[in-house]
Amino acid sequence: MSEPARHSGLGADRRPGRTERPVEGHGTGRRAGRAARRLAAVCGAALALFSAVAPAAALPAGGGIRPTADNGVSAEYPVEMTIETVAPQVASPNGIVKITGHVTNTGKAAVKNAHAAVRKPLSSKPLQRRSDLSLVTTRSGPSNSDGVELDSPQYALPELGPGQNQPYTLSVSVSDLGLSDSGVYELAVDAWGSTADNQRDRPLGIARTFLPYNPGGAEAQPSKVTTLWPLVHAPVLAAQTYSDNDQPVPVLRDDSLTAEFSPGGRLYELVDTGAKMTGLTWVVDPDLLDTAFAMTKQYRVQKPGQDVVGKPAKDDNTVPGTGQAAAAAWLDKLRTAVAKPGGQVVSLPYADPDLASIAHNGADLTGMGTAMGKAATAGRLTVEGRLSVDTRSDVAWPYQGYLDQQIAGVAQQAGNGLVLVNGASMPEPDAMNYTPTAVRPIGNGQNAVVADETVSSLFQTDLASPQAQTRANQRFLAETYTITHEQPQNQRGLLVMPPRDLTASTAKVLADALQTASDNKWLAPVKLDTLAQASPDPKANTTVPAAADYPAQVRASELSAAELSSTDEIQQNLDTLMRVLTLPQRVRGPFSAAMVRSLSTEWRTNAAAGSTYRADVAKYLDELTGAVRVPKKNVVTFAGNTGLLQVSVRNDLTQTVTNLKLVLTSTQPNRLRVGKEEELVIPASQSVTLRFNAEAHNNGPVNMTAQLWTTGPNPQKYGEPQQFRVDVTSVTNGVLYVFAAAAALLLLAALRFVRQRKRRAGQPHADGDQPVDGPAAGGAPAPAADGARDGAQDAGGDASGEKPDGEAGGGAGEPAGNGPGDGPEDGSDGGSAEAGPAQTPRGSNADGRDRTASDEKVGP
Repeated sequence: MSEPARHSGLGADRRPGRTERPVEGHGTGRRAGRAARRLAAVCGAALALFSAVAPAAALPAGGGIRPTADNGVSAEYPVEMTIETVAPQVASPNGIVKITGHVTNTGKAAVKNAHAAVRKPLSSKPLQRRSDLSLVTTRSGPSNSDGVELDSPQYALPELGPGQNQPYTLSVSVSDLGLSDSGVYELAVDAWGSTADNQRDRPLGIARTFLPYNPGGAEAQPSKVTTLWPLVHAPVLAAQTYSDNDQPVPVLRDDSLTAEFSPGGRLYELVDTGAKMTGLTWVVDPDLLDTAFAMTKQYRVQKPGQDVVGKPAKDDNTVPGTGQAAAAAWLDKLRTAVAKPGGQVVSLPYADPDLASIAHNGADLTGMGTAMGKAATAGRLTVEGRLSVDTRSDVAWPYQGYLDQQIAGVAQQAGNGLVLVNGASMPEPDAMNYTPTAVRPIGNGQNAVVADETVSSLFQTDLASPQAQTRANQRFLAETYTITHEQPQNQRGLLVMPPRDLTASTAKVLADALQTASDNKWLAPVKLDTLAQASPDPKANTTVPAAADYPAQVRASELSAAELSSTDEIQQNLDTLMRVLTLPQRVRGPFSAAMVRSLSTEWRTNAAAGSTYRADVAKYLDELTGAVRVPKKNVVTFAGNTGLLQVSVRNDLTQTVTNLKLVLTSTQPNRLRVGKEEELVIPASQSVTLRFNAEAHNNGPVNMTAQLWTTGPNPQKYGEPQQFRVDVTSVTNGVLYVFAAAAALLLLAALRFVRQRKRRAGQPHADGDQPVDGPAAGGAPAPAADGARDGAQDAGGDASGEKPDGEAGGGAGEPAGNGPGDGPEDGSDGGSAEAGPAQTPRGSNADGRDRTASDEKVGP
């Protein structure tokens, strides 16, 4: 259907020359009979509406006017109206405002003889307070408070059956709206007509939004506004790495970032939109930058649908990544954007650990404080290195900005002097009739920057539809205009806090709204530092709520105490492994990063993926730790009263391990007593054999436990204990004792002579093991061993009766032909080499560390 002439004054059942029609039906020039028929019905409907109007309520999540109830959809009002565009977004004198949208019949009967029209604001006065704006959003069906319908322009609607809809366009003169003073006005469009089951001409539905009118005149001091621009993504770097010709290659859980970094992807569009804005505060997760940098080179991606938790990365469970070009282009685009003058970069702690979960469920865990400190330092160095910019790293951003005393305390312990807070946590006193500046002291040397709850809530959802976009945009303009003009000469500061997962479409709406308000000079974008340095308002709320006042629905999504404990255990096991490695940099960086990735705030919305990630890290760390072990033994025969027990220790890592000792413990020392523990150094991919003096007193089986321990201060158990049985048999004939002792002395003397000659020649033992009292690989000398080692009997001749360790690549008790046994053989590794060049090139970490790939692995 073609659009009718908008300014003709003609419409269904209307006469030329009319300019307005009140909602009550008292139209100027209308036939007296028709007016009489309508008066009683419409007045009754108006009375019901007035009685149903609720007081001002808090803005629902998502902000703006609700699309269903607030647009008047009910049995009495069967039409849903939408406003999808308002142009221009701010009215000016002598201008034209164009409104577009849709009319949808949501009832059960056909809509007939209907039209859409604009309502003239009630009394032509602006809405004075923010509470007045909120009151408008609480209305449902048409109300006298929405003003009176203009006779022109109108859009005549065709008959609409149930479920059918029709677009409309209305262009109204600003002068016809009767806007008298600068300010914010309600802008409403309604549908008027009848239905097949009710021929009475009546209002059928309404849509509302806001229209700021800014004719100039008295100038107000623009409010300073800081907008957070988050660049955050759930961790995708896995703990494992793939080995390609002995070169470490990062492994990603999935390749989703390739689409995100490409044009049209969320992260690409965020950078593209933000690059056009001024005074922006970029809030960046350093782990995302590390991942992007890793993707610029060769990387692998885990195959979907396969159980890869804790398993080495191989050709059969990973595929090559495809995002090299997209990641490189995205990083270059981001570096250019953040270098723009007037902006600022805030570095989150590495991998954005969940501050609120730690405060509520893990504050008593010893490793959490250490992890948070490391994450903050690594985060700052990573952002500065990858983006080549200065960054601020003492800013805490708890989940959704909700704060309580426990969270504030943990943030302070982590060195966060500034906390970003949701206004719902620190609401303003009821007596305050204006909006205070955002910054305020909260005690103990900390400051909070409190986001405006209503303004920030407008951008919490994905504003994908034109209706949602216009609703949020016009509400933002109305709220910020009103804030600035509450006290025109008192400049204040606002914080806009979108969610961490800010969508591309929502970001564009926010950017457009900020630009419009800035162009009209009631907002001035500034970076976070500028806002934080403002003088606090002494009347503003500075009370941090108690933990009991923390929202229950937000607490329900936190990482549990059990999940945090398992992550804390990862840190403890990593610390133990670090004590025995001679090249700890191969493991420390990537596993420390993986540990804090396990704490990421992003797991809030994907708990299952978070649990899988934590299990993957823990299992692979166990894989590396278990590569240094005592091979399994079953039964050992010990003949005689005294002799030597021989036990092997295997190192399947690709580096020498040290600072270890082996302790043998007898469950029956009265039957079999064993000598002191032995310290050891084990070269890469080798095993060593330790020989313990033993003294038997009675025949029979004795259970033994072999346990590795770290040496030095505060020794810790290393790995799992290995249990085996020793069968003690005693020779009772005294003559045999004499001959056996003599033979043993001769044999020991001969062996000592042979071994000394081999040592001088640098030859290994005949059993294939590295001698424990010889030099270790890499020049590290082995600790002094018990003197009995030099007198130990070789294969077939020692008192234990065991086969020599190290045969066929295994230790005592291992089947011939077996390899390392419990270590993968593909060369997968545990994380990233930390060593870096002395000069930090553009795009690298400032500390030279690569936390994405390791050159440590299990097996040759």
